[in-house]
Amino acid sequence: MTSEPLLEIELPGIPRLRSGKVREIFDLGDELLMVATDRISAFDVILPNGIPHKGEVLTRISCFWFRRFESLIPHHLIAGPDDPLPPALQPYAHLLRGRSMRVRKAEPLPIECIVRGYLAGSAWKEYRQTGAVGGLRLPPGLRESEELPEPIFTPSTKARHGHDVNISFEEACRIVGEDLAYRVRELSLRIYAEARAYARSRGIIIADTKFEFGRAGERLLLIDEVLTPDSSRFWPADRYEPGRAQPSFDKQFVRDYLESLDWDKTPPGPILPPEIVAATSARYREAYERLTGQPL
Repeated sequence: MTSEPLLEIELPGIPRLRSGKVREIFDLGDELLMVATDRISAFDVILPNGIPHKGEVLTRISCFWFRRFESLIPHHLIAGPDDPLPPALQPYAHLLRGRSMRVRKAEPLPIECIVRGYLAGSAWKEYRQTGAVGGLRLPPGLRESEELPEPIFTPSTKARHGHDVNISFEEACRIVGEDLAYRVRELSLRIYAEARAYARSRGIIIADTKFEFGRAGERLLLIDEVLTPDSSRFWPADRYEPGRAQPSFDKQFVRDYLESLDWDKTPPGPILPPEIVAATSARYREAYERLTGQPL
């Protein structure tokens, strides 16, 4: 199953609002059009070649979770990748098919809502140095990739360029207000707990994830992407073994390859060889198929 990755998209006559590392955001008046390309970034650098089917996987997984959790919190999704396009977008159906969603406009909260259930990545590094993660003291003697006694909420600020900055919950309260900070913490932990239990039943461990929330008037909405291989750390449950780094369904596979190169992690990024591209695409597709039970 191969196809040429979509790296750039132009929709003449449709104003573009923002261009991110992966997504392009277009203004439809009362709505936004979010289009996930097949671009892949690592260490905050967009790599020259993309990953076939990645944008479709991200879009379809997000829509799956939005609909699954809409009884917990409203979301910004209006129409998913299989819904009819409005007349203005129909000329671009061949570009948008499978990778676009129309969403409500919302003002994003200025914090990222990160939930960690396992000790991995930057959390493992911080724990080894300080015995804590995000200012939360953890039990001594934990191993890399070990499940935490209970999931923890470790917010960060949003960075338009470069790395997000981890902050304490108290700082999150100062940024968005105490009531709202407590609300998004409770929602983030609850969504993660339910998603983790479901994913485990499908053979995937969700080690950690990042949620975004926004406000549309007085309503709080779940926005952006949800529980995808780009916003989460997905591990195959049948290969889980604490005490080491885990094989993954996410782009950690690409990061590991790049770490083996003599590259200083500044642009331009190296071209990924065909075998890395193919293996990464297979991981994204498998994550989608395991979670949803549907072929891509």
